[in-house]
Amino acid sequence: QVQLVESGGGLVQAGGSLRLSCAASGRTFSSYTMGWFRQAPGKEREFVAAIRWSGGSTYYAGSVKGRFAISRDSAKNTVYLRMNSLKSEDTAVYYCATGRAVVVGDRVGYDYWGQGTQVTVSS
Repeated sequence: QVQLVESGGGLVQAGGSLRLSCAASGRTFSSYTMGWFRQAPGKEREFVAAIRWSGGSTYYAGSVKGRFAISRDSAKNTVYLRMNSLKSEDTAVYYCATGRAVVVGDRVGYDYWGQGTQVTVSS
């Protein structure tokens, strides 16, 4: 059974940093894409960043490009999202996902999701 467990969320002041982790198990992830999405209250879940496990190509939403960085540690089967220069609009529940996504920003390309971790940025 595929499991994704996020951690690292919390409360941070605007301009601060956080690193989210997603510990993955249950499949050979080298053929898959790992993504981070977020959902703010009253809003749709939106794409944040993704990484192709094999090759390491990365992709970002325009709103986080230059501030966030996605990476993976193959030995630990863990994906990270480093978030710098956080803004109040980054406040959301952040979800890790895995799948054979062709279009990395499309939720339908991901078949397993974690439970999410709350990130709150105070201004």
